[in-house]
Amino acid sequence: MRKSLIAGNWKMHKTINEAVQLVTAIKRELADYKGADIVVCPVYTALASTFDVLMDTDIVLGAQNLFWETQGAFTGEISPVMIKDAGCEYVIIGHSERRKYFNETEETVNKRLKAALAVGLIPIVCVGETLEERESDKTESVVKSQLEGGFKGLQSIDVLDVVIAYEPVWAIGTGKTATPEQAQNVHNFIRQWVKQNFCEDTADKMRIIYGGSVKPDNAKDLMSQDDIDGALVGGAALDVGSFCSIVKNCTISL
Repeated sequence: MRKSLIAGNWKMHKTINEAVQLVTAIKRELADYKGADIVVCPVYTALASTFDVLMDTDIVLGAQNLFWETQGAFTGEISPVMIKDAGCEYVIIGHSERRKYFNETEETVNKRLKAALAVGLIPIVCVGETLEERESDKTESVVKSQLEGGFKGLQSIDVLDVVIAYEPVWAIGTGKTATPEQAQNVHNFIRQWVKQNFCEDTADKMRIIYGGSVKPDNAKDLMSQDDIDGALVGGAALDVGSFCSIVKNCTISL
């Protein structure tokens, strides 16, 4: 059975002190929780301080992005080595907001994915369609294109620990959520794509998680689906009660 993964994407929220306060409260609730792998992804400036709080727990740290070079004249960027050095085990790659506002492409997602794997980080690779694409019945073709470009040049052994996050763009920060059936259909499509392009064992073991206005009251229904292995949580990850409830609701059936 695939162990659930719940990752909180804090986006551009929380100063260092605020991040420490939030993660300290999460630690009180979930430090010894064994029902899921739990990841928090604060802003770069809070990574090291957050890591210090989490050091003796099962909760691990993730970054929200990385650059594909290890060092160099790339003003404003953060390398995989630096992220690893700050205590991160996971990194989010290709989030829709990165694609929308910062011109991320399948090529740059692919570069970031390979760079993360090279230093032993576990990538959470985001895919998903816009509302216009869904209404035009292009969901599968869009997701397929994102997967083909993002995973280009990789082998089964490379991607076994990679996490794919299906995030319908129309459900991110809008209050709208894909129905459990809609989400399951896309998750199953992704798993079949992994099976066809890598191997059955990789497809069976890979965790595919859902993101898009996940809340305590919809998490359990979403996570009850066969191919949904957890959640990438946005706004609700900034509230201790909501995030902890999602963690427990997502794994209550285990």
